Amino acid sequence: MAASGGTKAVVAALAANLTIAVFKFVAWAVTASSSMLAEAIHSVADSGNQVLLLVGGKKAAKEADAKHPFGYGRERYVYSFIVSIVLFSVGGLFALYEAWQKFQHPHGIEGKWWWVPLAVLIGAIIAEGFSFRTAIIESNLVRGTQSWAKFIRTAKAPELPVILLEDFGALVGLVLALCGVSLTLLTGNGIWDAAGTACIGLLLVVIAIVLAMETKSLLLGEAAGVEHVELISDAITANGAKLIHLKTLHLGPEELLVAAKVSVPENSTGAQIATAIDDAETRIRAAVPLKCVIYIEPDIMGATKALPNEG
Repeated sequence: MAASGGTKAVVAALAANLTIAVFKFVAWAVTASSSMLAEAIHSVADSGNQVLLLVGGKKAAKEADAKHPFGYGRERYVYSFIVSIVLFSVGGLFALYEAWQKFQHPHGIEGKWWWVPLAVLIGAIIAEGFSFRTAIIESNLVRGTQSWAKFIRTAKAPELPVILLEDFGALVGLVLALCGVSLTLLTGNGIWDAAGTACIGLLLVVIAIVLAMETKSLLLGEAAGVEHVELISDAITANGAKLIHLKTLHLGPEELLVAAKVSVPENSTGAQIATAIDDAETRIRAAVPLKCVIYIEPDIMGATKALPNEG
């Protein structure tokens, strides 16, 4: 459900950004507004990012092979990290560069097409609002009772947090651009246009850094969420077995590696141990709504083997 919801949000954002980018470039061409150029490049960067997310999702669906025995699920994390780099460089740094140029050579917005940027920005705010609404609806299906900050920080599927932050940044950026263009039209002073561009650049840089930090954690390898760890622990100990230690690792947003060491009675036969392990694996797969790769090591737990992090 998270994967399909993420794809729907990505496609909605891509359609909105491609359309908006065209109109922003037209507005920039007829007015030479730096805010409009920064916003146009921002939309192009966002469109490219959404294509990257779709490509990452397709590559992650490849079956495991001898070279990658645990599959390609982390491709989605790799492409999400690339998205943060594109947003930082193409979106944020370009906007800051354009703002610096405009601060050095400010000029107002003149001519009979002065109304075009305002119309484009208002239309873009409406379109981005619909895209943001789709991302919110799809996120709410998997967010549960978490706050938005916690959801973005802990989500294992990267697409929804990326789209949420991009759409939020796009809406704020559009408002900043609208303020900059409006003040420039009212005062005839291009400094306001430059200031709006600079604010857009700083906003994109901050969002890109947040995305990079969150995706880096996923790339390094995150454990399952607390609720899933509890479900796995309960499943293992349901037949009275004692859990010596448990380690989990996300191989992808919907794939989980489970490694556990459990105690068995000292007089257990090989067949009894194998049956107990098979039953525990069945209970884990029934309890956790993820694709699980499970390794359970039996051991006789003595006084020296009670530490939870023992290897």
